[in-house]
Amino acid sequence: MRKLLVLCITVLLAVATFTPAVAAGGVAAVSEESPTCEFPLELEDGTGETVTLEEEPESVVALQPSDAQTVFEIGADDKLVGMPVGEFTAYLDADEELDISEGDGVTPVTEEVIDREPDVVLAANALAGDDVVDQLRDTGLEVYVYSTEESLDGVAENVRLTGELLGECEGADESLEWMDDRLSEIEAAVPDEDRPLAYYEMGDGYTAGQGTFQDEILTTAGVDNLGAEAGLEGWETVSEEVVLDADPEWIVYGADFGEPPVAESVMGTTAYQNEQFVAVDSQFMSQPGPLVVEAIDEIAQVVHGDEFEDDAAAADDADGEADDTGGDETDATDGDAESIPGFGVAVAALALIGAIGLFVRR
Repeated sequence: MRKLLVLCITVLLAVATFTPAVAAGGVAAVSEESPTCEFPLELEDGTGETVTLEEEPESVVALQPSDAQTVFEIGADDKLVGMPVGEFTAYLDADEELDISEGDGVTPVTEEVIDREPDVVLAANALAGDDVVDQLRDTGLEVYVYSTEESLDGVAENVRLTGELLGECEGADESLEWMDDRLSEIEAAVPDEDRPLAYYEMGDGYTAGQGTFQDEILTTAGVDNLGAEAGLEGWETVSEEVVLDADPEWIVYGADFGEPPVAESVMGTTAYQNEQFVAVDSQFMSQPGPLVVEAIDEIAQVVHGDEFEDDAAAADDADGEADDTGGDETDATDGDAESIPGFGVAVAALALIGAIGLFVRR
């Protein structure tokens, strides 16, 4: 397991490192320009290469789980002819025949991709400089490698670009709108001042510090990140003494562990003694796609449950007053608001952060 953890940390460092774009007490909202679908299309990717598409693609291969998530969430999954199928994409319910990965469910097999003859190949920035990208390009395939982004806005930019590349601008725009709307709701419910300290345990003492994707998610969800507060940069181990001295009020961990994977001494913290734990689906926490908002939502709802209940009650009261005066017109509006185009599940209780093995699938 330790070997797997080291691999996971290495991949995280190579992938998207997210600089927190949220000041304490505030929540970032994604506000990207709407995608524009026009072909022929030329776009420079994260490696400086120009990807040229003469017409709207009819087939696409997603090399990494995060690429597949975005394709599904903008409603372009009917164009997928290849993607990793396994533990890290199980939530997408993809057909096993689409699998182009090795037994680990992450590493793409060049020959499998070539055999699918896709019009375009999408590659997360973890594969920038990887041999598989060069090999695919050498065969004449158009491979778009995403840039390393540093914020939730960066995630939104990837959604927009995916929409443009696949000619699915409407679906991409709807996903961007959903992200904005949900983050606005979280901002309204999360208090400005009550920000408890949370310890994010990845396993074997590793945690996320400043300049990481997980730090921004935690901060956006309304907690202070112990790793960042301790001055850690990137993904590092944190000593038991530092955790004990900080005495976090919450412990966040990957649900796959079953229980917080903390050292025995950490069991003396306020968080552990009061059983204040948050377990979140690591796919949503680690894959830079639209569903990161689900992870933020889950942490915020668990930690700031009272505020969310008050916010929901206020919304119900407002709806009731509107129903008294607005009649059927209000009902139609409510129906639209509850529909989340491009998403298979409503925003609700999901699970949060990081089992070690789940961090390798960018």
